[in-house]
Amino acid sequence: MSNEVANLLLPDKPVEECGVFGIYGAGLDVARLTYYGLHALQHRGQESAGIAVADGRQIQLHKGMGLVTEVFTGQQLEQFCGPAAIGHVRYSTTGASQPLNAQPLVFRYAKGMLGLAHNGNITNITELRAQLAATGSVFQSSTDSEVVVNLIARYNANSLEEALMKCMIDVKGAYSLLILTENALYAARDPHGFRPLCLGRLGDAYVVASESCALTTVGAAFLRDIEPGEIIRIDQSGLTVTRGLTAQQPAHCIFEYIYFARPDSTLDGFNVNLVRREMGRQLAREYPVAADIVIAVPDSGTAAARGYAEESGIPFEEGLMKNRYVGRTFIQPTQAMREIGVKLKLNPIREVLQDKRVVMVDDSIVRGTTSQKLVAMLRQAGAREVHLCISSPPVRRSCYYGIDTSDEQELIAAKLPLEEIRRNIDADGLHYLSLEGLLDIFAPRQNHFCTACFNGHYPVEVAKPKESGKYSLE
Repeated sequence: MSNEVANLLLPDKPVEECGVFGIYGAGLDVARLTYYGLHALQHRGQESAGIAVADGRQIQLHKGMGLVTEVFTGQQLEQFCGPAAIGHVRYSTTGASQPLNAQPLVFRYAKGMLGLAHNGNITNITELRAQLAATGSVFQSSTDSEVVVNLIARYNANSLEEALMKCMIDVKGAYSLLILTENALYAARDPHGFRPLCLGRLGDAYVVASESCALTTVGAAFLRDIEPGEIIRIDQSGLTVTRGLTAQQPAHCIFEYIYFARPDSTLDGFNVNLVRREMGRQLAREYPVAADIVIAVPDSGTAAARGYAEESGIPFEEGLMKNRYVGRTFIQPTQAMREIGVKLKLNPIREVLQDKRVVMVDDSIVRGTTSQKLVAMLRQAGAREVHLCISSPPVRRSCYYGIDTSDEQELIAAKLPLEEIRRNIDADGLHYLSLEGLLDIFAPRQNHFCTACFNGHYPVEVAKPKESGKYSLE
């Protein structure tokens, strides 16, 4: 593959790793409810999906490559029975998209069967894997999630809660975990709380999910977020909470609010839609622009664009129409399709844009290739001026905590100053939301977030990037 073609295939947005969903409820169709929950979390991963169900004696598993609707049929779901289930949707980095790496992972060990679903990334994976391999551990996949299973098996003399507490000492980085045994469902969140995880109630059943939108989808009431360092056990006796390790300061991923999470989700006390709207308002306060209309890059830029319009008094219009039937963006079988990829997803509305001074609001710029094409598209549709306003600070550093970002040498804000980026994308104006303005939205909890992708302040020590130019983010 040529460098030019490879470059076209690289994502121009950060990509979330995965979503997890779990339920414990006697008498419920837990497999079908998990299917619906995963469907609500499909935006967090589109490469593979899986469901594991425990019936008190064993754990049944079905997983495969593709979307939730492609992996599961009604007949497959009917074969599952039992009171507890966990599910997973996954995105992988290049080269790791293999059936063997699809989750949940299910194993047998000294105490029986164990299923695991993981969202996040372990930063000391190389060290842990080497230590475990040196003492006889065997690995079936290339995911860092399997290291957690091996550590649990190693600590099998203890209860699973105690084993997880010991894992928290050994494992560094980001992890929201769901663990299934024959008789119980466990949930655990890393001491910093990088990746989201919440708890809900459905009648007498308990539900755990990456985002609250999945609880709403299955009819469950949101109870609370699972706290950083918390371990929860759910079985026929109810819910038991154990406190594990807790970091001095939480480090919730701020990009969940900027781009990843669904707008109808509430994460760690903040509704995503309201936060994005306030980002747009703050952006308008920081960078007022003389313009005729405000448009969004749908869908992630829509709430911020509306906020910008409300604060500035400039009318909001739909200037770009999204094709909702394109499917997964990595299915681009021909060079011609790669070259018109943006046009396949977004079409300008000439009648809205003609002779207008346009403020176009997007959530982020990673490599700059999509922004460049969008600006050109608006100009071709007759826009007189195009001002690009970004509802986040410049992305200058890579993420090591469960997000697939480009290498730092591919991040346009890491290479070029603001004025050169503006010229590169051919915009009349380019404005990023300041980091201070972004964090002020979360007052008085401004220091509860990981902002490493903006300023390089990593809450947990990270390994150096691989020579291949990709990070191992499972």
